Amino acid sequence: MMDFAAGEIIPIYKPYTWTSFQIVNKIRYHLSRKYGIKRFKVGHAGTLDPLATGVLLLCTGKATKKIEELQSHTKEYVAEIMLGATTPSFDMEHPVNATYPHEHITREMVEETLKRFVGDIEQRPPLFSACKVDGKRAYDLARKGSDMELAPKPIRIDSIELLQCELPKIRIRVVCGKGTYIRSLARDIGEALDSGAYLTALERTRVGKYELTDCITPEAFPEWLEKQLES
Repeated sequence: MMDFAAGEIIPIYKPYTWTSFQIVNKIRYHLSRKYGIKRFKVGHAGTLDPLATGVLLLCTGKATKKIEELQSHTKEYVAEIMLGATTPSFDMEHPVNATYPHEHITREMVEETLKRFVGDIEQRPPLFSACKVDGKRAYDLARKGSDMELAPKPIRIDSIELLQCELPKIRIRVVCGKGTYIRSLARDIGEALDSGAYLTALERTRVGKYELTDCITPEAFPEWLEKQLES
């Protein structure tokens, strides 16, 4: 029998357009009702953007102390990228703000370019992100019209696999470490191809040992919770 008050790790499937905070609130609501605890302790181990889907790890009770450790685990993503254009947020949250030539791009160019991003590299986080700048969230600055660039940060990308190439759209699988922004990777791939690029879809398929097949949807959580407490 699972003891969520003492502490458990719950792999949740985050749906499209939901925020990570909304997921935490929904799961906390059900746990609070079940246990009769007004403010049930729940946190998540690694934000997923609203337009991304996939594995989101929630920690309850004393397991929230494991959040930092879980955030350091290897992650895997499948991303769809549109070449030849950019958006301010590097994804579909904002409309296209510039277009670029893409007719010169070939599959061979894409394959060779992807290799350049494998290993220990420096990456500039997107301004539309939760990174802090002088104590303020970067996305707050972005929404006020700032066009500043954030300082590059060291990240590690273990592998990038080209899954599909139907130019100007490509689909890739990325295995990476903590702090990697796939939106920034899309931007950088576009620039490396002498073009532009932005994400059209993103799914986190694994965090450490937790995969999509381990996840519970928010809708199925109440019934799943009942079974865990009965077993």
